[in-house]
Amino acid sequence: MIAPGSTVWFARHESRLAWRDWLAMMTAGRRARVRAVALGILAFVVVMHGVAYLVVGGFADAAPDQRVFVAITATLLLSWFLMVSQAMESLTRAFYARSDLDLILASPVAAYKIFAVRMAMVALSVVTMALPLAAPFIDMLAWRGGARWLGAYGVIPAMGAAAAALAIALTVALFRAVGARRTRLVAQIVAAVIGAAFVIGLQVAAIQSYGTLSRTSVLQSDALLALAPDVDSLAWWPARAALGDGVALAGVLAFGFIALALAVAAVAPRFGEYAITAAGAVASPAGRAGRHKTFRRVSPRQALRRKEWLLLFRDPWLVSQTLMQMLYLAPPALLLWKSFEANGGAVNLLVPVLVMAAGQLAGGLAWLTISGEDAPDLVATAPVPARYVLRAKIEAVLGIIAVVFAPLVAVLAFDSLWHALVASLGIFIAAASATAIQLWFRTQAKRSQFRRRQVSSRVATFAEAFSSIGWAAAAGVAAVNLVLAVVPALLTIGVAAGARFLSPHKEV
Repeated sequence: MIAPGSTVWFARHESRLAWRDWLAMMTAGRRARVRAVALGILAFVVVMHGVAYLVVGGFADAAPDQRVFVAITATLLLSWFLMVSQAMESLTRAFYARSDLDLILASPVAAYKIFAVRMAMVALSVVTMALPLAAPFIDMLAWRGGARWLGAYGVIPAMGAAAAALAIALTVALFRAVGARRTRLVAQIVAAVIGAAFVIGLQVAAIQSYGTLSRTSVLQSDALLALAPDVDSLAWWPARAALGDGVALAGVLAFGFIALALAVAAVAPRFGEYAITAAGAVASPAGRAGRHKTFRRVSPRQALRRKEWLLLFRDPWLVSQTLMQMLYLAPPALLLWKSFEANGGAVNLLVPVLVMAAGQLAGGLAWLTISGEDAPDLVATAPVPARYVLRAKIEAVLGIIAVVFAPLVAVLAFDSLWHALVASLGIFIAAASATAIQLWFRTQAKRSQFRRRQVSSRVATFAEAFSSIGWAAAAGVAAVNLVLAVVPALLTIGVAAGARFLSPHKEV
């Protein structure tokens, strides 16, 4: 029997909470969806194994040379940066979003134990998120290239432990450097930047060197291979571990778990102090005492738009969800600038990228403004027509999309007015379609459930994704041939029409 208050007892409790949270996220709290989720996971596994079979076909039997080490190391680095980003977000939520701090500190147990377990669970969570994505590729590599590739299964836990250790160090450093109040926002920004930094860095290098967005051009270049360490360097140990080198695998695992243990040992005794400070920062006023603002007479629609923009700008968790999408616009912007300088034809690639990004960003913002309304009763009882409220929410979303994408379209216009026009129309239509889908499938939810918005309606999720992809394809084709763009445009209109037919709010 496990003794209450022991580390194992706390670990079991945290595991149970994590399982419930994952199940609620996947099923939206509906037990009837468990079977559908299981079938969906099975289909995902089968499809991913098929994709992996096609992707790793010519790579499984590769000899362990410098070029192979570079490719494997780049893939591991990309995954590790994403792990660090996810770990920082999870740890920040542990500081600010958990409501059991008073209960823990008042209980007759050593609080540092549960804090240590909680930080270890951060590492476990990022590992469990990475494994389902990596497993199909590892399986196909092992099937086609031999059992040596199974060593990659050991590299993932080591990467997760190292990512959690770095996330703990960075978050605590932010607490000490900028204070508890600012850490919640700054940590989300840092997490988004870390998650996108490696991919964006490779794309920027590819644009500067080869005038393309392809990361493979950089990784396979002779210039990078000339700068890479020798094959016997310790820098290749993670790659060697993935290839089945037992000594390298043991070294990588030891490094990851020792780093995590040191981080937990250093932070766990003071985690309660940090969490109390964070809770005080959330509960206290926004630090604006002494600032007086007078009321200004504005129309109801203007007031509603300002209210939506103010709530979006104040939402710290929104930053990490949307900033990464905006960061991924940096390489296309650089490619646009290089194309403008060289008078090249890269603008054809930029139009669908911009349209796709606009649709995805608009969908997230629309969910927050429409479904994530925290005061629906107050808004419903306001002396304002309901259509004004919905119109203001839509205008708020489209206004942000215009501010984000207008500079890129303006620069694009200097290179090609036609491409700028196509991009503008595509961005507007994709954003409007995503907003309309969120309006048709709106359900009352808390803004804190933003991460789980995809489970509210599978139809809405797929319709929004296919709508963004479809309008991006239509815009990309229209940039080259307007007549041929009719086909993807009609297909995308069909997707939107089908979503409206299946939606519970057809009257809108």
